[in-house]
Amino acid sequence: LTSALGARFCYPPPLRSSSTLLSLTMASSSANSAYDVNIEQFRVKKMIRKLDEARGNGTSMISLILPPGEQISRANKMLSEEQGTATNIKSRVNRQSVLDAITSVMQRLKLYNKTPPNGLVVYCGTVLTEDGKEKKVTYDFEPFKPINTSLYLCDNRFHTEPLSELLVDDQAFGFIVMDGNGRLFGTLRGNSREVIHKFLVD
Repeated sequence: LTSALGARFCYPPPLRSSSTLLSLTMASSSANSAYDVNIEQFRVKKMIRKLDEARGNGTSMISLILPPGEQISRANKMLSEEQGTATNIKSRVNRQSVLDAITSVMQRLKLYNKTPPNGLVVYCGTVLTEDGKEKKVTYDFEPFKPINTSLYLCDNRFHTEPLSELLVDDQAFGFIVMDGNGRLFGTLRGNSREVIHKFLVD
């Protein structure tokens, strides 16, 4: 069709090829995936800040991380043994707080028939509020990607160091370095570099 201004319009619009539609679909899927990861990483950062700010009296704050494949029954057995050890704590107040925290973690583990595919993270204990009062808190969640760390600690703070691996970018890039002495092939993943192969010229 031709308009009064002489511009030509094509009707119906040209169809995109199946390969073009596939590329657009893959690009959209990749963009959505990257968006989801950014959202999850934001939530983890927020959780880390909240946990890092928490402090308690004594050693009644438990940090427990089970990697994928870890048996819930093994974790419960370990916690039962820790209960026996905690009975030897001299301070009555701290002893009771630790025992209460261990019991709460064991109760929370009963909600899981098995460790989730990406592992399980549990933080539980008695923390001090801004006005100096004590408050019991429990957080448990499955990470958005596998966490390959096993951890159990009782302290006056929550240990969030292992959660930092959830913030590392998994996307890998290849790189080649060439000069008069040879060539180097490697990959870059987050802050980690790995040399795949190196050729030297005599």
